[in-house]
Amino acid sequence: MEQYVIKGGNPLVGDVTVSGAKNAALGILAASIMTDESVLIDNLPDVKDINVMLEAIQEIGARVDRIDRHTVRINGSNIKEVSVDDEFIRRIRASYYFIGALLGKYKSAQVPLPGGCNIGSRPIDQHIKGFRALGAEVVIERGAVIAHAIDLVASHIYLDVVSVGATINIMMAAALAEGQTILENAAKEPHIVDVANFLNSMGANIKGAGTDTIRIRGVNKLHGTEYSIIPDQIEAGTFMCAAAATRGDVMVRNVIPKHLEAISAKLMEIGCEVIEFDDAVRVVGKPNQRHTDIKTLPYPGFPTDMQPQMAVTLALANGTSMVTESIFENRFKYVDELARMGSNIKVEGNVAVIDGVKGFTGAQVNAPDLRAGAALVIAGLAADGYTVVDEIGYIQRGYECFEEKLQGLGAMIERVDSDREIQKFKLRIG
Repeated sequence: MEQYVIKGGNPLVGDVTVSGAKNAALGILAASIMTDESVLIDNLPDVKDINVMLEAIQEIGARVDRIDRHTVRINGSNIKEVSVDDEFIRRIRASYYFIGALLGKYKSAQVPLPGGCNIGSRPIDQHIKGFRALGAEVVIERGAVIAHAIDLVASHIYLDVVSVGATINIMMAAALAEGQTILENAAKEPHIVDVANFLNSMGANIKGAGTDTIRIRGVNKLHGTEYSIIPDQIEAGTFMCAAAATRGDVMVRNVIPKHLEAISAKLMEIGCEVIEFDDAVRVVGKPNQRHTDIKTLPYPGFPTDMQPQMAVTLALANGTSMVTESIFENRFKYVDELARMGSNIKVEGNVAVIDGVKGFTGAQVNAPDLRAGAALVIAGLAADGYTVVDEIGYIQRGYECFEEKLQGLGAMIERVDSDREIQKFKLRIG
């Protein structure tokens, strides 16, 4: 089983280029099968979740041509199957986007209930509510969502809770429904805007994405397009926190600084220097960083996907910080792992009370999920001595070339798959 072995204590210094946004790409790939014409998508991140999604698209009969590592051409004209039943697709959360895409185009879909990281309950009741409002019959049978409609008809839909997945799914189905759908209390994340822009480039009529009210006027059909995916705000934020935690100086390139404002603001609060450019952000860590409080909220609030990375940074700051997790209830599973490295964090309900320590020491730790895994790598980079991170398959689901990008910033990190390789690394690094 693959692991990361890290020798910590080096400040990260240099430039790193951020890949395309995984969460935007998953929605866009699902939407690409909604036309019979070819669609060219570039700036795709080369990560496990994306490759699983492409496999599933191929399984249902679409043609998938990998032009290069980050570019794909998809043609959905030969889709014969509205049932997605691929053992891999069950493992990723975004499998549910096939429901909105297939229901919109074929008025029928059968998709397994999704998997992904176990960070808490992520019900799909709002998705089902939206599909039913558009006139579909939806049932859950044998672990799959089965949806059928004679015709999809526009509706006024109010989401009871802000849901990124439901917003994207309803938007896709409504793009090919009859009439104007109004979706209220919609999520506002950058990747929702990206999926809406992609659908619009295919001839959809969607207005208001990025606000809490989205208006979707249905069209008869969608056409081919060429589209480039936005940069990944969470990958960018992860490198920003890595710079802060290691007291480094990192220029994070290929970003949209506006998407990073909540992260930048908190790093400035703790005493880091954050300089914004047109498409880059530079983060300079300082020797004495101070505590702050964070509450995760839907965009434009502080992202739940950045909570573990920021908690690691605060665990090395002076004073007591409080982190309130208001999105997912299981998001603090990394705290026990971080304790092995010398952190002082107490969790009560959905609040972590973090007493800053002078430093971490290396240890063997286990990545409990994607973002927590990245946070433990950051902890290892800042720690004294050697850290081994197990279960790095989680990290590879969402970060492209993670160890190579960190090595480019001077990190001593390597991907290994045996104790012998760990020993070799230690002998070589000294």
